Amino acid sequence: MKQQSIHALALLASGLLAACGGSDDAAAPPPPPPPPVLLTEVPESALVSPGAYTQFTLGQSQAASESDEPLTTDKLSMPPASESDEPLTVS
Repeated sequence: MKQQSIHALALLASGLLAACGGSDDAAAPPPPPPPPVLLTEVPESALVSPGAYTQFTLGQSQAASESDEPLTTDKLSMPPASESDEPLTVS
């Protein structure tokens, strides 16, 4: 009889411990970042000044892939230039 109560108590204790698996209040994983925007042409914002154009080209050269489609230059007849601005470092 004592043996049965010990087994029942052990079974009850293991059942209680198994039920304590944790809470369901775990935070959901953050959503994945949005995919990068694939540019097909030089944006208008890059054509407003020489500095904006330089920053755009630097960003494109660092993020470009050999498998990306080339940018169209329909809007670009000549890169923006200034006679008064100092040249920007590209490297």
